[in-house]
Amino acid sequence: MQSHVAMEAKVKLHLMSHNLCPYVQRAVIALVEKGVDFDRSYIDLASKPDWFLALSPLGKTPVLTVRDVPIFESAVILEYLEDTQTHPLHPKDPLERANHRSWIEFGSAVLNDIAGFYNARDKADLEAKALSLNSKFLRLEDELGLGPYFSGKKFSLVDAAFGPVFRYFDTFDQIADFGVLAGLPKVAAWRRALADRPSVQKAVLPEYPELLQRFLRRRPSYLSTLMTEGDTAQREVKLTLPQNASGRTSRAM
Repeated sequence: MQSHVAMEAKVKLHLMSHNLCPYVQRAVIALVEKGVDFDRSYIDLASKPDWFLALSPLGKTPVLTVRDVPIFESAVILEYLEDTQTHPLHPKDPLERANHRSWIEFGSAVLNDIAGFYNARDKADLEAKALSLNSKFLRLEDELGLGPYFSGKKFSLVDAAFGPVFRYFDTFDQIADFGVLAGLPKVAAWRRALADRPSVQKAVLPEYPELLQRFLRRRPSYLSTLMTEGDTAQREVKLTLPQNASGRTSRAM
């Protein structure tokens, strides 16, 4: 007799997505890593259809439907996939697993800072948000080991959470040198390893960079003015972040 998990693994899943949502990307990365066959549709969050609102009480993506039952919030979706699919991405040890969950939450805090960064109204606000981001990446630099992934050679859900984080910086780096990730060799190596991971690459549409740039240009933000200025901004705009005695950017706020 088949186990409950084996039976669940055969159920066709449907992921409701948005083409820029980093939390959707987390779910896609986990599904691809586990080799799950799933359907995917895209929701216009600026004009949410009634049927979607009926499925998503919070009106957000991602939503995973399983036998017409909606599962919402990316953290819940990731845990459901761990419970029902093969190729676990969480550690077996309960304490280590809890530690990984904590760092996934840390990744969500980084995403909140990224939203604050691209919504900053002036240069001072942008510098403050950049410094907050830098302090978080400094903490990650201290946490990372030999790599290539968060906890070594095995790809985990923490990596799935940070793949979308670093994808933002692929676009930010084209706008100006903000110095957020400067002088962090382990973070830089982790970023490269995630960018090379097929599941991270497949998490977005091929036109994602263009869609993100269009989204950022339309924001009433300081970043959008830099994008309008173009190449001149790239040469001239560099945020100055304080450094400590070792030459690393300081955590001081």
